[in-house]
Order: sequence, then structure tokens, then C-alpha cells
Amino acid sequence: MKNPVFISFLLIILAACGSKKELSGNPVFEGWYADPEGIIYGDTYWVYPTYSYDYEEQVFFDCFSSKDLVKWTKHSNIIDTAEVKWAKKAMWAPGVICKDGKYYFFFAANDVHEGEIGGIGVAVSDRPEGPYKDLLRKPLINEIVNGAQPIDQFVFQDKDGTYYLYYGGWGHCNVVKLNDDFTALVPFDDGEIYKEVTPERYVEGPFMFIRDGKYYFMWSEGGWTGPDYSVAYAIADSPFGPFRRIGKILQQDPMVATGAGHHSVLHIPDTDEYYIVYHRHPLGDHIGNHRVTCIDKMTFDEKGLIHPVKITFEGVGKRKLKK
Repeated sequence: MKNPVFISFLLIILAACGSKKELSGNPVFEGWYADPEGIIYGDTYWVYPTYSYDYEEQVFFDCFSSKDLVKWTKHSNIIDTAEVKWAKKAMWAPGVICKDGKYYFFFAANDVHEGEIGGIGVAVSDRPEGPYKDLLRKPLINEIVNGAQPIDQFVFQDKDGTYYLYYGGWGHCNVVKLNDDFTALVPFDDGEIYKEVTPERYVEGPFMFIRDGKYYFMWSEGGWTGPDYSVAYAIADSPFGPFRRIGKILQQDPMVATGAGHHSVLHIPDTDEYYIVYHRHPLGDHIGNHRVTCIDKMTFDEKGLIHPVKITFEGVGKRKLKK
């Protein structure tokens, strides 16, 4: 006669194993990847990260796609320095969007300083996985304006259809307006081209989304190589702020990982489901470039404030999108 206790125990183990197969796990895919830009195109999730190695090795981008947030497919070398002739190293932090059937890929290159060639470029493709072609054959933004290094760009479509680019390192953030084909910047109504919108404690990595008519502006704080790298946010009535810091919502957990930051947000259409896509340092690894891409759920309270995110090893469950 079979032991009923043993059978019950076995069923519990099998159920646990089965449930784990439905989870993404963190990191969600293998390799050293940082600064992940997550986006939904149709019925597919996409993540476009930085290849996180020494600057001289950061000469290409890969991307990843998934139908369910759990199983990811790698698309290698979607653009590189052979295509972007002015880029020599330090290709960072993609910002992506689809417009009029074309897929646009914004990126930073060369860790540019005053008087050097580099900054923010833009590429285009007929497919989300590329290959991408350099649209301008030169940077879209090269100069240091308002103290902001031209890196970490995020392209944002406002409610009226206007496209803005938020960007900036070195503790300063600018917003600029893009023209219809993303080949140039357009002056604002007051004639300015660059507006500084830097919130308190901002370091880099801006991101924006709209929820219930409010503008949620997010950014990274701290040093990207250290354990205290984190994400904070503000809420405003306008895409230009003012952005008054509310607090941190993503940071290290000494039992899970350190340096949790430089994120993006996935919003499931027609729902109130949000996921935060970010990088972090594995426990016990003190090499600054060793960063991995993770996804966890992001939720809100009744006032619309973001709950602090619990970073996990488990990741998220399967979530397919409607076609």
C-alpha cells in the first residue's frame, strides 16, 4: 500500500515545480545586460538593453522578444559600429518606439565629452528585431547643454501626439521636441530647443508614462557601479513638470541583489497591470559592468502612488497579450 503522506509530499513538490515553470525567473535572460528598455509591439514584448562590458567592447546591441514574459528569444547584433560610422565605443541605453510602420532605435555612443564626436543617435528598421540603419549618419544630439551629457534618451509620445525626447547624465535632464520623422529637433513655442527638467537627486536614466491623466516621471539615483543605485519618481500635470521627487520605488535588497536601477516600464494595454524592467548586480559580484536584466511587478495605492517594488528571484508569471 502506498504511503499517503509520501504521495501528498510528492504532489506538493510536483505542483511547486510546475508553478516554477510558469515564472520568468530573474534575470529573465542570460548574459551581462543593463539599461533595459521594455516595450510592447503588437502581441510581443521586447527588451532592448545595453551590452554590459568594458566601453571598448560596447560596439553593438542585441535585443530580446517574448510572447509571454517567461520565454525569451535573443536577436543578436541588431546594429553595431560598422553601421554607425561615428560610434567607436560605449553604445548605451536604447530608447525605442514604432511610428508609421517604422521602428526607431535611439542610442548613445562614445561617452561623449565637450568637443568630442558622439552623443545620441537614431536608427530605423522595418522590423523590431532589425537590422537597424543609422538614420542621420551623425548624432542627433552631440553638444553638452545645461550640463547634461547626451545619454540615456527616452522617446515619449504625449497625449496630443507630440514626440519628446528626455535625456541626460551627469545629474541633469533635458527634454526636447522631435520632428515628424525624428531627424531633427523642433523649437518649443518660446523658441527654446532644450528645456531642463531636472528633479531633486536626479542622476540619469529618465522614463515617463501617463496613468489616469498624470505624468509619472522616473529616474535613477546613485552610482551605476555601486550597490545604492536606485529608481525614484515624481508625478506632474504636465510633461514639463515641475517634477517634485516623491521617493524611491526600486532599490537593492541585500538578500536578493544590489544596484537595482536604470529601468523602464511595461504597461499591458487596457488594464492597470504594470511591470518594471531593470538591471541589478548579482549578490557577491563587485564588478561594475556585471549587470543582469530583471522584471518584477509594479503596483499603485489608492492615491496613485507607486508601491515600493519587491525585487525577486522568481520574476513574473506568464502574461500573453491580445493579438
